[in-house]
Amino acid sequence: MEVGLSQHDGSYRVELARKAIHFCSLLIPVLYFFLYKENALLLLIPVTIAFIGVDIARYYSQPLQQWFLQWFGWLLRKHESDGKRKRLNGASYVLISATICVIVFPKLITISCFSVLIISDLTAALVGKRFGKHRFFSKSLEGSLAFLFSGIIVILLTPKVEYHFTEYFIGFIAVAIGMLVEALPTSVDDNLSIPLTVGATMWLLYFLFLPTSNIFILG
Repeated sequence: MEVGLSQHDGSYRVELARKAIHFCSLLIPVLYFFLYKENALLLLIPVTIAFIGVDIARYYSQPLQQWFLQWFGWLLRKHESDGKRKRLNGASYVLISATICVIVFPKLITISCFSVLIISDLTAALVGKRFGKHRFFSKSLEGSLAFLFSGIIVILLTPKVEYHFTEYFIGFIAVAIGMLVEALPTSVDDNLSIPLTVGATMWLLYFLFLPTSNIFILG
């Protein structure tokens, strides 16, 4: 029993370390708030290409693989170090999704949906891993509720066009959809599926319920 507890605690500490690094990605929407889209992409695209390049090259270069595993191996999930499937790691997917969101969505939506990814995915993972007892699709009900409630807080704090009640309602619905996507068993990485789903849902609902709102007010 003590061994099991020790292993669980060790696994949770690794998850805390992963999510602490994940939390640093919140700098992306914060900085983007103050930057023009073009300037943000000038920063994001080269960094994303560099991360993807190293991530792929490590599977084909033994010295690079050894170096990568020595420094970052303890942070990788099992599928992120599978030499046969050659999956990208979470950091690469975070940068890919950030770049896509900046290119595709209005700034206001990008800031919201990417902040939901960072805060809600982090909260869901930590709560689910520690307190999850009831199954909800491929995740736990406790973790999914943590995703939903933390996402609602994010929506309350992120920028709006006119801060109309309907805008908050749009955000809450988008977060709920994001929660379902996060919980569904799928091979698509959460770092990609969550912000794209939340962002697309928000944009669609703005079009349906607030078609005259200047959604591009921030750029």
